[in-house]
Amino acid sequence: MLTLYTYFRSSASFRVRIALNVKGLAHRSEVVWLPDLEHHADRYTSLNPQGLVPALQLDGHLFKQSLSIIEYLDETRPEPPLLPRDPIGRARVRSLAQLVACEIHPLNNLRVLKYLKNTLGQSQDAIDTWYRHWCALGLSAFERELADHPVVGRYCHSDAVSMADCCLVPQVFNAQRFKVDLSPYPQLMRVFDACMQLPAFDQAQPAKQPEAARGAG
Repeated sequence: MLTLYTYFRSSASFRVRIALNVKGLAHRSEVVWLPDLEHHADRYTSLNPQGLVPALQLDGHLFKQSLSIIEYLDETRPEPPLLPRDPIGRARVRSLAQLVACEIHPLNNLRVLKYLKNTLGQSQDAIDTWYRHWCALGLSAFERELADHPVVGRYCHSDAVSMADCCLVPQVFNAQRFKVDLSPYPQLMRVFDACMQLPAFDQAQPAKQPEAARGAG
């Protein structure tokens, strides 16, 4: 069985959980408890030198980085596809996915927020302002990408779930957790709501992971 190294609140892990569910791929979760710094322990870094989650043990290899994992799954388990068949569509979906994974998420990652607080001595108010600024900047761009685009359907790209949706939904969860005002993004939230009606997305959410019972970290 596939083994996913994961943490319930990790939005990158959340993306991969969605993709696995969409593909109907059963997996075993190996929890890396970030609050206890298990991702920095030799036991994990000897396996994954990046010291990040998720990582996926599959086909005799350990795959790292959420978008790389999702693309590998799509190349080797192509049904149902998470990337469109046409090159222009694939480029658009990758662009939306990277808008979240490369532009919003890195600036609001937990390790960045902890560095702002513990090393740079920023107040919680300042950190919250930082988070909301970068989140709003990225979500505003995402909203504009969805508004009146001819390829937008029920989901980010047509009426089929894609890698863009796998990235958008966890980012909205994070924004809700940090009390970001999402009312300026009606198209984005429409897609979010449509995704959350699907079991693949609903069952991947943080609160429904077994380790969530251990409490927040």
